[in-house]
Amino acid sequence: MIDVNSILKSCVDIVLQSGEIIREHWALPSNVRHKGSIDLVTQTDLAVEAFLKEKLVDLVPGACFLAEESSADDDAPADLCWIIDPVDGTTNFVHRIPQVGTSVALWHKGRVELGIVNVPMLQRCYWAARGHGAFCNGEPIAVSRVDSLNDALVGTGFPYDIAKRLPEVMERLALVLPIAQGVRRIGAASIDLAYVASGKLDIFYEAGLKPWDYAAGMLLVEEAGGRISSLTGAPLRFGDPLLASNGRLHALAVDLLSPTT
Repeated sequence: MIDVNSILKSCVDIVLQSGEIIREHWALPSNVRHKGSIDLVTQTDLAVEAFLKEKLVDLVPGACFLAEESSADDDAPADLCWIIDPVDGTTNFVHRIPQVGTSVALWHKGRVELGIVNVPMLQRCYWAARGHGAFCNGEPIAVSRVDSLNDALVGTGFPYDIAKRLPEVMERLALVLPIAQGVRRIGAASIDLAYVASGKLDIFYEAGLKPWDYAAGMLLVEEAGGRISSLTGAPLRFGDPLLASNGRLHALAVDLLSPTT
């Protein structure tokens, strides 16, 4: 059993420190490299990941790392593993759009025990420890109480291979746009999930996500009173399209989106 309370403060402090790298690099030119046609990596991604690995390695002895810039897409988390996205929203960072997050989760025996999403340019740090609630800058957060799709603000994202998956993306948008209050595409899934957890968004869905995109955020949503599943309502497995909601809307969202799977 991992005593997450014993490491929570240290872990939050480390993630906050890593955010200073993003803040320092904000005014500097970005050295951008393409991992794919629209999938970018910068020196900031690499610097933040290296910092986090250096600082977290001794916090939980024996834990390995599953991190965006150094792990294969099809890697599965080990029994005890830090799951890291150093700069979620790299394209936002390159264009100096402030929705840029760092996501750090501690995975243990098939579930996330600790999750942190830091948004340094907006000075917001979200964290959750299993069984202890979810917080932003030390204040408790909770999902919204919206119970109608007509009143729901929905977040989504587009996969990097969107050219191949355009029909399914458009099919889902065609279902959501006419019925929801509005749709937002923030460009960083970890922040979308933090926004569901804090009641800013009522629903979030996206396909093509990797473990580091949502491991921390899914715990935020659950600890804030929301629900996480696949689009069919089944328990989420890595690789499944993700659905997050405030809980009240979950069955309605599943009914709306499950025919697209």
